[in-house]
Amino acid sequence: MPQSEGLLGPLLLARGGVDRSANHRNDEAWLKSAWDDPATRVLLVHDGNTLIRRHDGTAELVFLSPREAPAGERYLLGVDPEGIAYFAVAADGPLPLPVAHALPPGTEVAEAVQDTPDWADVASEGLHRAGAALGDRDAGLLVNAVALEAWHTTHEHCPRCGSVTNVSSSGHMRVCPKDGSQHFPRVDPAVIMLVHDGDDRCLLARGPQWPEGRFSVLAGFVEPGESLEQAVAREVLEEVGVTVATPRYLGSQPWPFPRSLMLGFFAEATSTKLVLDPEEIAEAMWLTRAELGAAVENGEVRLPPGVSIARRLIETWYGSPLPGDW
Repeated sequence: MPQSEGLLGPLLLARGGVDRSANHRNDEAWLKSAWDDPATRVLLVHDGNTLIRRHDGTAELVFLSPREAPAGERYLLGVDPEGIAYFAVAADGPLPLPVAHALPPGTEVAEAVQDTPDWADVASEGLHRAGAALGDRDAGLLVNAVALEAWHTTHEHCPRCGSVTNVSSSGHMRVCPKDGSQHFPRVDPAVIMLVHDGDDRCLLARGPQWPEGRFSVLAGFVEPGESLEQAVAREVLEEVGVTVATPRYLGSQPWPFPRSLMLGFFAEATSTKLVLDPEEIAEAMWLTRAELGAAVENGEVRLPPGVSIARRLIETWYGSPLPGDW
């Protein structure tokens, strides 16, 4: 069974088709050779976005060759089964379409602007919008690139002495030039859980920052010294006043907004009275499968997008796909 499929079905941000090739990250000779290879593909990323080409209902990443890539921090993303290397370059500014026109005349992308009719279908997009439409390889590459860029842009200084750190290990480490300390990309584990009553009702909730009608399952970050199961029980009790037992792990996927790893659970309620934390929850309700289906159909309830693990949890409990999203 593919890694991105399990009890929850395909987790769209947990896909990939490229070996991360950690053994090459500090091999300077290999890195130079790969960057000099015109077959190498480069993904530009800025503020979580990259250039995406859409055509006939599909989406794909727009790659440059190393010769065409602008200056910027460079991250090795990996090597595919055909031996093609993939890098990300963190661009200094937004990625509007004119980026291609700014390349030197005669380059591959500049020619594509003139000769490819569907260049108008290219836009700067992020994972929220394009993740579900990308193929396995492209989804995995973009998740990796977005996560690395987010970490580098927010962790430039050494937490020990405040010095500006240097990028190392092909973008997978930063090193302090003053005290020699090494720092690695941060990942924040978060539990996300569909609470049900063991019969035919599930619990959906709306955050106070969300518009009316937008609902999802409960979620929260794992605290220091806490197990995943403890985090599930604590978050549910804190947010809606419900106690749960026997959390059941179902799957996980990265959520690089900016650095979470979402770990999905089902949890059976041992109490059903709702006592909401108004700072976290504006509205919560128990719904049967029939009530959920009807509420989604008539627009009273709008569910998270298909790229989210929340949507997979809800549809797995419901038993089939549901229409619409945010």
